[in-house]
Amino acid sequence: MATRMKDIANDLGLSVVTISKVLRNHPDVGEETRERVLRRVKELNYQPNILARSLVTGRSYLVGLVVPDLLHPFFAEVAKALSTAIQSKGYSLIVSSSEEDPELEQREIRQLQARRLDAMVIASTRTGIADFDQLQKEEVFVLIDRDLPGLAANYIGIDDEAAGRIATKHLIDIGCRRIAHIRGRENSTGVRRFDGYRKTLIANGLEYRDEYVIARSRVDTQSLEQGAEAMRLLLHRNPRPDGVFCYNDPLAIGAIRSIMDAGLRIPEDIALIGCGNLHYDDCLRVPLSSIDQHSQQIGQRAAELVLSLIEAKQRPLPRSYILNPELVVRASTRRL
Repeated sequence: MATRMKDIANDLGLSVVTISKVLRNHPDVGEETRERVLRRVKELNYQPNILARSLVTGRSYLVGLVVPDLLHPFFAEVAKALSTAIQSKGYSLIVSSSEEDPELEQREIRQLQARRLDAMVIASTRTGIADFDQLQKEEVFVLIDRDLPGLAANYIGIDDEAAGRIATKHLIDIGCRRIAHIRGRENSTGVRRFDGYRKTLIANGLEYRDEYVIARSRVDTQSLEQGAEAMRLLLHRNPRPDGVFCYNDPLAIGAIRSIMDAGLRIPEDIALIGCGNLHYDDCLRVPLSSIDQHSQQIGQRAAELVLSLIEAKQRPLPRSYILNPELVVRASTRRL
């Protein structure tokens, strides 16, 4: 027979309530008792009966995460931080990909709803709010990375206009005068990073040129190919750009490939900066300068917010947490 919580309690001479508190990481248990319980749990390979707990509490102890791409390192880093934080409270994470397809995203959200999740964290590919108006009446959810203007929802992300401004100003400060932008989609992150780029050029007396802006239909899936193709187009502009700000790091890595294939030097001929500050940026053939989006903080904050919403007796007013982006300089913009 499977070990029960009652068996562990009898074995250690403790109450079932005490065992339950230890397993839920409740602070109202002494350290010595906690260690005894956890040691015995490990010895007996005890597995909590999630179904029984769900019947008592009315919760599934599941949180869903919907992102544009499972392979994108930024979303992977967010997922890892989110999962680690909710696991400590007895919750598990279910991850789903929308593949940058709004209709697929909607289907995935409905599939997660059918599983009676306690909450969802969503990096949406959508620009409209119609479906989310209804979702807000039905579910607890938090938007991350991109918000939906006009929708009062819980949100965690960075100041994306500041990200565009910081990246562009850095390129100006190292001497670039013909600065291009490989931009994102028409969502909040794509629009605001572009706005930061454009406004910073104008504020510093540089010309904004439409032909120096390349928009891609996909930026979170097929990113390397999209970045390489966009950079090939920019290399044929006359005059050629001497600096490029890329919407995200995977696009920038694709752009690096095209620049080097053309026999040009980075950063001497073209300086390049991305956004995301992903864990492998320092290991590239040309280490990539980037804007840090604080992916781990986004995941951790999302977990804290989701758990507080699940525990709340009444649903509180929506909250937004806007993190400040930070410049990380590496070889791709380090000119002598």
